[in-house]
Amino acid sequence: MNFELTADQAHHRERVKGFMNERVRPRLRDYDEQAAAEPRWKVLPVIEELKTEARRAGLWNLFMPPSSGHPPVDDSFEFEGEQLTNLEYALCAEEMGRVHWASEVFNCSAPDTGNMEVLLRYGTLDQKEEWLRPLMRGEVRSAFLMTEPGVASSDATNIETSIRPDGDEYVIDGTKWWSSGAGDPRCKLAIVMGKTDPEQHRYRQQSMVLVPMETAGVRIARMLPVFGYDHAPHGHGEIMLEGVRVPADNMLLGEGRGFEIAQGRLGPGRIHHCMRTIGIAEEALASMARRLLGRTAFGKRIADQSVWEERVARARIDIEMSRLLCLKAADMMDRAGNKSAQLEIAMIKVQAPTMALKILDDAIQAHGGGGVSDDFHLATDWAGIRTLRFADGPDEVHNRAIARAEFGKYAAPLHEGRSA
Repeated sequence: MNFELTADQAHHRERVKGFMNERVRPRLRDYDEQAAAEPRWKVLPVIEELKTEARRAGLWNLFMPPSSGHPPVDDSFEFEGEQLTNLEYALCAEEMGRVHWASEVFNCSAPDTGNMEVLLRYGTLDQKEEWLRPLMRGEVRSAFLMTEPGVASSDATNIETSIRPDGDEYVIDGTKWWSSGAGDPRCKLAIVMGKTDPEQHRYRQQSMVLVPMETAGVRIARMLPVFGYDHAPHGHGEIMLEGVRVPADNMLLGEGRGFEIAQGRLGPGRIHHCMRTIGIAEEALASMARRLLGRTAFGKRIADQSVWEERVARARIDIEMSRLLCLKAADMMDRAGNKSAQLEIAMIKVQAPTMALKILDDAIQAHGGGGVSDDFHLATDWAGIRTLRFADGPDEVHNRAIARAEFGKYAAPLHEGRSA
């Protein structure tokens, strides 16, 4: 095993790191001021300016791997991007994650990344031209409508939204929530998961359809807060779909293929979140260390208190272990496809937010009252990372898969004469 970065891996990471330090970090105050100003749901000039710079620098659409997962249904579409491998992108995404809004600067933010990959893998050429091209140019944004308030959406077969064929159209009725990005005025497309045939096999009932947000019958009922944060100008919406009609050509891949698409979409999306989470943990540890070194209590630096030495050491150990698992999963995806890394993706999906939450909690403790304010962004990061423990599948679902695989290793009957 070689743990040293290749020249290409180091090159891409350093380019992103340099842009973050030279262009993004100097604009932190601009972002905060623009985001806080009314109206809440708007396009921020600082983001659009930095997007232009990042695109000009060739740091654009980095997340799209040239090979892994499902081959495209139609591979005639040419797209912009660096075509990094998952492993190369993991290193870049960690740097982006250090500033919570930075991914959008590189056109690498969720849910657009997952939606773009869905369109690339499963969309027709016409669907790609209409929606994937403007998404990859950063001209519009999108939402993914899967989770529902009335059912346990951790089991996607519970989805109740109906997608009913009617002549050359589909009629959609249902309620979705936690539709991230719905508050952005540039959000023009939703990928909606629902049921086209409840009588089919439980994994063939679901379908995915493209729904323009301006379609009659699509209504944002409310924007949902996360521990009191509205996450404007991005946000998470509860969306009512009432007699929504779209052309039959808006169906993705075909009726009954929704579960298949969801599995293909969520694998890469999960690991992207984990990559960024490691960057957030690094920022929290750095903030904690600076605070501990700069404050005194009871006659000595807080950093010299043994309890804090133990917490900082644990944080460094946990970050390093989590990064290795994340990079292993990315490397497996590159070498043998997304399916080969199912367990590693599940493990890092559990480990990364749990690790980061502990470090953020310690960092908040080190900052005292400042930690629960917005001055250091620790409370905001904690709220966002806490959500990841059930977003894209709750811990319990991933732990179940991991445990069943482990039990499977020892399920064979014991040889006669051996004791348990």
